[in-house]
Amino acid sequence: MAEAEEKEISVEESTDESEEEESEEEPKLRYERLSNGVTEILQKDAASCLTVHEKFLALGTHYGKVYLLDVQGNITQKFDISPVKINQISLDESGEHMGVCSEDGKVQVFGLYSGEEFHETFDCPIKIVAVHPQFLRSHNKQFVTGGKKLVLFERSWMSRWKSSVLHEGEGNIRNVKWRGNLIAWANNMGVKILDVISKQRITNVPRDDISLRPDMYPCSLCWKDDVTLIIGWGSSIKVCSVKERHASEIRDLPNRYVEIVSQFDMEFYISGLAPLCDQLVVLSYVKETSDKMEREYCARPRLDIIQPLPETCEEISSDALTVRGFQENECRDYHLEYSEGESLFYIVSPRDVVVAKERDQDDHIDWLLEKKKYEEALMAAEISQRNIKRHKILDIGLAYISHLVEKGEHDMAARKCQKVLGKNAALWEYEVYKFKEIGQLKAISPYLPRGDPILKPLIYEMILHEFLESDYEGFATLIREWPGDLYNNSVIVQAVRDHLKKEPQNRTLLQTLAELYTYDKSYSQALQIYLTLRHKDVFQLIHKHDLFSSIQDKIVLLMDFDAEKAVDMLLDNEDKISIKKVVEELENRPELQHVYLHKLFKRDHHKGQRFHEKQISLYAEYDRPNLLPFLRDSTHCPLEKALEICQQRNFVEETVYLLSRMGNSRSALKMIMEELHDVDKAIDFAKEHDDAELWEDLILYSIDKPPFITGLLNNIGTHVDPILLIHRIKEGMEIPNLRDSLVKILQDYNLQILLREGCKKILVADSLSLLKKMHRTQMKGVLVDEENICESCLSPVLPGDAAKPFSAVVFHCRHMFHKECLPVPSMVGAPSIDKKEPLYNVSPGRMDKLGLLRGLEGQGQAGSEHRYSRLRICPESQPGSSHVHARVCAYSYMLGNKRVHTRAHVTHPHLRIHILIGFSYLVGDPFFSGVKCLSKTFRLLQEQFRR
Repeated sequence: MAEAEEKEISVEESTDESEEEESEEEPKLRYERLSNGVTEILQKDAASCLTVHEKFLALGTHYGKVYLLDVQGNITQKFDISPVKINQISLDESGEHMGVCSEDGKVQVFGLYSGEEFHETFDCPIKIVAVHPQFLRSHNKQFVTGGKKLVLFERSWMSRWKSSVLHEGEGNIRNVKWRGNLIAWANNMGVKILDVISKQRITNVPRDDISLRPDMYPCSLCWKDDVTLIIGWGSSIKVCSVKERHASEIRDLPNRYVEIVSQFDMEFYISGLAPLCDQLVVLSYVKETSDKMEREYCARPRLDIIQPLPETCEEISSDALTVRGFQENECRDYHLEYSEGESLFYIVSPRDVVVAKERDQDDHIDWLLEKKKYEEALMAAEISQRNIKRHKILDIGLAYISHLVEKGEHDMAARKCQKVLGKNAALWEYEVYKFKEIGQLKAISPYLPRGDPILKPLIYEMILHEFLESDYEGFATLIREWPGDLYNNSVIVQAVRDHLKKEPQNRTLLQTLAELYTYDKSYSQALQIYLTLRHKDVFQLIHKHDLFSSIQDKIVLLMDFDAEKAVDMLLDNEDKISIKKVVEELENRPELQHVYLHKLFKRDHHKGQRFHEKQISLYAEYDRPNLLPFLRDSTHCPLEKALEICQQRNFVEETVYLLSRMGNSRSALKMIMEELHDVDKAIDFAKEHDDAELWEDLILYSIDKPPFITGLLNNIGTHVDPILLIHRIKEGMEIPNLRDSLVKILQDYNLQILLREGCKKILVADSLSLLKKMHRTQMKGVLVDEENICESCLSPVLPGDAAKPFSAVVFHCRHMFHKECLPVPSMVGAPSIDKKEPLYNVSPGRMDKLGLLRGLEGQGQAGSEHRYSRLRICPESQPGSSHVHARVCAYSYMLGNKRVHTRAHVTHPHLRIHILIGFSYLVGDPFFSGVKCLSKTFRLLQEQFRR
C-alpha cells in the first residue's frame, strides 16, 4: 500500500514538473510538503483542520486527535479530544490557550501551559470555535461557538461561564474569524460582522450564489487587518472595509458600517484566502471535464496570487498543486492557513499538508538553473551574493561553462572562463585540459591569463604547438601578444625551425622566429631575418637594442629597404656610425651615397664639407634641381671644379652663378644673353650686381634687339638714366609697346620724386622730434646729495653744516667740484653782472658763458627752521667742443609778492638735503656770475626769457 502511494506521488510530482518546464513564467512561491511527524500521522489518519501560530502548528484529525507540531512537522504534543472528527481549532495571539470543537458537539477551551480548562457538550455538531485574540487577559476571557446558532461564552467575576446567543435562525454557522473587537461569521444566508464591545451587528453581506450547497462549498473568511475583511464564497470574492460612521448619522444605527471596496469573480471555487501585502493568495478547487469520459473529475487545486481591483483582479501567478489524493477531494476538504509576518501559507488536505513560501534569491537561482538560464542565474548570484545561502557563484559559473561546451558554443564558454575562473590557476589549467579533450584549444587561447595568475609553461606551449600545426597566422599573433616568459622560448624556437625545414621561405614563420630571437636576446639573428624580409620593424629593433655595431656592413641593405628611414637613423647616430664609414659603405651605390650626403647637407652645411667636391658630381648626375641651391649654400666646394663640371654638362644657370661668384660678371651676363636669351634674367642680374659696366654691356647687346629694348625700358628707369638708352636707339627702329614703356618711365620718375619728397618730410619731422627730445633730456636736473664727492678734494660736495653757505660746480659729465677747489681762472674783459664775483673759466684756452651760482644764502620764510636752497643743475656740452656750455634754468618757488623762498627737502634722519642747481645756455646774452641769492637769478632769467 505504501509503495503504491509513493509511486502515485512520484507520478504526480513528475507531472507537475513537466508542466512547470513548459511554463516560462517563474512561480512566486516555493512549495514543500510538511513531513516528519505529519507523514506518520497522515499514514493512519486524515487531516481535518489546521491552525497556525508563529511558534507552532496545531493539527486536527478525523479521529479526534489534536497534534502540536513545530514548523518542521515534528510532533511536540498530542491531545485526545474526541473519537470523531475535529472541526475547528482556535488559538489566541499568545499561543497559550486553545479552543477545540468536534463533530460530536464537544467544545474544549484550555490552557496549554496552565490548568485552566472549559468543557461543554452540545446536542448538535459544533462546526466552529474561536477564542478571543487576547484571551490571556482576565477581562477578555471570551470565546464563541457555532453550530445551529452562534453563542458567546464569557467568564464572570465569580469565575463562572455565562453564555449568550449572538445569532440564530439562519442555518448552521459555517465559519468564524475574530479580530480585535470584531467577529465575522458565515451561515447559510451570508456573512455578518459583530462589534463585541457594543454587541451590535454591523452588517450583513448576503451570499451571491445560493445554488451551491453551503456545506459542500463553505465560506472562506480572513482579516487582512483590523478593519478589512476578505470574503470568498463559491467563485466570488469581496473585500470589505469597516468604517466609522459620522456622529450626525448614527441615530439608531450602529456606529460602524461596512463598505465593499472590491468585488470580482474567480474562475474556480474558492477553498481558502490569505493576504500577501496588498495582494491576495487564493486556494481554488478545480473541476475539469474529460474529453474521453465526458464527465467531471477533480483536478489539482490551484494557488493563485492576485491583485484586487475595484471590479476585477489581475493575476500575478498561478500554480497547480500536486497534493496526495487530490482526485478524491472536495472543495470543503481543502483549507488555507497562513502565518502573519512570515509569508508562510499552509495548504491542508485530508492526506497532505503543503507549505508555500515566498521565493528567495536561492529559489530564484534554482528556477533559472532548472530552466538552463545560466547567464541570468550567474548575474543574479553576483548581485545578491551576500543573501544567497545555498549557491556559490563559482559553482554556477562552472555549470554555465559546461552547459555552453555541451551546446557547442566553445568561444562563449572560453570567454566566460575569464569571468568565472578569475585568478584560480588550478581551475584554469583544469578547463584548458577539458578544452584540449574536445579539440578546442584555439577557442580558449585568447582568454588565457598572462599576468596574474600565470599558468604552468606547459599549458602555453601546448596551445602554441596546436596553432603551429594548423594556423601559422594565429601562432604569430600569440607570439606577439604573449610575453616571452610564459613559455620555454628555446622549445618553441626549435619547433619553428623544424617547420622552416619544410617551408624555408614562409614569411610568417620567419618573422615569428625573428620575434622569438628578440625575446631570447639573440638580436643579430633577429636583425638578419628582418633585413632578409625587409620588415618595417628593423629600425625599431636597431634603436631599441642599440644594434648599430651590427649594421655597419648592412647599410646598403637598410638603404635599399627604406632609404629615408635609414638615412635619418644614420644621421641621428653619427657618434655610433661615422659619416666617413657610411660614405665608404655606399661607394659602389652612388645614388644612395647622394641621398645620404644630400640629407646631411640639409641638416648641417659644414659637417660633410670634405665630401662637397664629390657631391658636385652626385648632384649633377642624380639631382640637378638641387645643384644650384647646393652651390649657393656651400662655402667649401671648389668653384673651379664645379665650373668645369657644369660647363661639361652645359648647365647654363649653374655656370652663370659660378662665373658671377668667381667675379667674372661680364661673362656671366654674356652667357645669360647669348645662351638663355632671357632679358628679364639679364636685367635682374645687372640689378643684383649694380655695376655700370654690366648695364653698358647689356645696353650694347640689346640695342639692335627690339624685345630686349622693351624689357630695358620697362625696368631700367630706377637704376640707369633712361636717356642713355633712348639716345642709342636707331631712328626708324620699331620697338614693341614703346609708348607704354615711355609712360612707365615717366611714372617711375614721378614716383621717385614723390618718394624723395616724402622721405625728406619724414627726415625733417624725425630730426625735429629728436631735437626736442634732446632738449627735454638736457633740461632735466642733476641730483646732488651727500653721497657725491668733489673730484678735487674727494670730500662730500654738500657741507656737513647745512647752515653754512657754499658754492659748487657740476659739469655735464657729472663731475662735481667745490668752487674753491677749481683752479683760479683768468679774468676776461667781459662785463659782469655782479662785480664782487669773478667769472670762471673751466676749460683752458677759452672763456665760456658759464654761470656759476654760489653764495647760496637762503632767504626763507620768516620763522622757518629750514634755511636751505633747492636748485636744479642742467649742464649741457656741445658735440665737438672741449668747452662746457651751460643753459641756466632755475626752478624756484614763488610765494605771495614774488619773493623767492628757499625750501629744504629732508629724506634721511641725518638731514639729507637735495640741492638742485640749474644752468642754461643763453646765446648772445651777457655773462653773469657770482650771483649772491636766488632772487637775483630768477629776475635775470625772467628778463632774458622775456627778450
